[in-house]
Amino acid sequence: MKIDSHVHIGGEYLGFHMNEEMVLEMMKKYQIDYAIVSNVDAGELDHSQKLIPKEHQISQEDAVRRNIDFARKNPGKIGVAVWAKPILQGVTEELEEIIRENRDVIQAIKLHPYHMNLSPTDEKVLPYIRLAEKYQLPVVSHTGGCEAAEPVYLYEAAQMFPTIPFIMVHMGLGTDNKEALDLLGKQENLYGDTTWVPISTTIEAIRRYGSKKMLFGSDAPIDGVDTYLCNPKGERSVYQDYFQVLPEKISSDAYEDLMFRNAMRIFSAM
Repeated sequence: MKIDSHVHIGGEYLGFHMNEEMVLEMMKKYQIDYAIVSNVDAGELDHSQKLIPKEHQISQEDAVRRNIDFARKNPGKIGVAVWAKPILQGVTEELEEIIRENRDVIQAIKLHPYHMNLSPTDEKVLPYIRLAEKYQLPVVSHTGGCEAAEPVYLYEAAQMFPTIPFIMVHMGLGTDNKEALDLLGKQENLYGDTTWVPISTTIEAIRRYGSKKMLFGSDAPIDGVDTYLCNPKGERSVYQDYFQVLPEKISSDAYEDLMFRNAMRIFSAM
C-alpha cells in the first residue's frame, strides 16, 4: 500500500499544470492507494514572493471547495488539505464552516511559508493553527527557500501546540536536511516527509528516531503524471529510490510505516 501525503492540484498562474485527472491517472499508474491533496490556486505570492495580481487570486474557500468536490467524487482515495491564505484573508467564519461540515474528508491545514513569506509562528498564521487544534487537524508546512520557511519555525509552532501533529514538508528544501533531522528528535509531535528528500536522509531519520517520524510525500503531479518516475527532461526521480531501493535498505515494518501506516495514524487516512 502507498499513501502520498503531499499531492497538489491547481497552480496555473505559477506555471504548474496539475489537475484532478492527472492525480487519478498517476495514482493508478504508480499504485498510489490514497492521496492528501491541497489546491495551489490559493497561493498568495508568486515565485519571487510578490503578491499575485488580484485578478488571479482565488479565495481559500473556493480552492478548498474544489478539493472537497474531488474527494467526494473519489471516496476512499482522496483527502483534503486546506491551503491557508493569511495575508489577504485569514481565518473566516465561512472557512471554519466548510471545515466543520466536511471534516470527514478534510484531513489537514496546509501552510506554505514561502508563498506567503510568513513563518508558522507569525501572528497572521497562528489563527490557522488554532483552527487546526480546534478540529484536531495536522498542520502540513513547506520548509525551505526563505527565512520564514526555515524548519526551526515549524518546530517552534509544534512546541506551542503539542496536541496536534506538524509535518515538515521537504525537511528544508535545498539544504542537506541536517537542521530538520536534528529538530525531528526534539519534539514528539513533529514529523518529516520525503518530498524531494534523498533516501539517505530518511534512512538516517529512521536510524535515529525509529520508523514513526517520517511520511511518504511527493509534490506530485508537479512534474506531470510521471513525477514518480522522472522529471520533464527524463531524469530519474528520487521517488524511484523510495519504490525500488529503500525496501532493501530498511525493514519491511519500517517501510510500511513510512509508506502508509504513519499517514493512516496521523491523518486518519482511509
